[in-house]
Amino acid sequence: MLLAITGSNGEVGKRVVKAALNRGHTVVGIDLADSPSVAHLTTQESTNFTFLQADLTDYESCVNAIRGCQGIVHLAARRSPEDYLVQTHNTNVVASWNVLRGAAELGIHRLAQASSVNIITMVYSQKCDFRYFPIDEMHPCLPDEPYGLSKLICEMQADTLVRRYPEMRIASLRLHWSLPDPTLPSSNDPSGRCKQDLWGYVQEDSAADAFLRAVVDENDKWTGHEAFFIVSPKHAYWEGKSQYCPVDSGELREKYWPDVPVKEGFDVSGSKGFFDCSKAERLLGWVHVD
Repeated sequence: MLLAITGSNGEVGKRVVKAALNRGHTVVGIDLADSPSVAHLTTQESTNFTFLQADLTDYESCVNAIRGCQGIVHLAARRSPEDYLVQTHNTNVVASWNVLRGAAELGIHRLAQASSVNIITMVYSQKCDFRYFPIDEMHPCLPDEPYGLSKLICEMQADTLVRRYPEMRIASLRLHWSLPDPTLPSSNDPSGRCKQDLWGYVQEDSAADAFLRAVVDENDKWTGHEAFFIVSPKHAYWEGKSQYCPVDSGELREKYWPDVPVKEGFDVSGSKGFFDCSKAERLLGWVHVD
């Protein structure tokens, strides 16, 4: 399949490019940067990779960049949740609409776009509002900051387009903090950022696998637009950076989120994380691998 991968120079984008090439696909990498990041590619992999510089907030440039492709992984975005003004929100909303709408115009029916766990109230919100653990796709999405809002709007755009173009299949993957190594987010202060992030992460190659499964795999398990949490099943708070020894998640919940109930039939204890990704496993066949 000829795949367009936007944001191809990003940390997850580079992993999607490499994984796609290793699985026999041809890739058009699209990025705002003026040159590709290809140091991670072998000479053989590079033969099936081309790069285009494009500003995806310009509709015509976007359409020209994705023209001729059969599937799209849309990762290009401003990853600046601390920007509470306009650039992050406006860039993300316009770029996602241009990619999705351009795909509809060109008859490209298989897409996956990067959403975020920040679609619910998390670390960049004034106050977290967790209704239950583990969090799944039915949890209310009530962001109070522009980055999370931009991702919610991206998902609404997908809902809108599949109503008008029912032949399209769009996955919105709600990524957590993407890391190459699950020990990196270890912190001696679990009550700070980690508390509001629920000590979560996703390994970059595993995230890349989720994007490819959503776009490339053909199955009859889902149609239209679906959102998926893409998070490790384990939390990422350790006793120390040199020790791969998780604090019990039941203890973390009792200490920091004692009023948040646990869904019936679920257990939050041991190294188990605070997100339920069973929908991704059921519909995409995706299982997190560190």
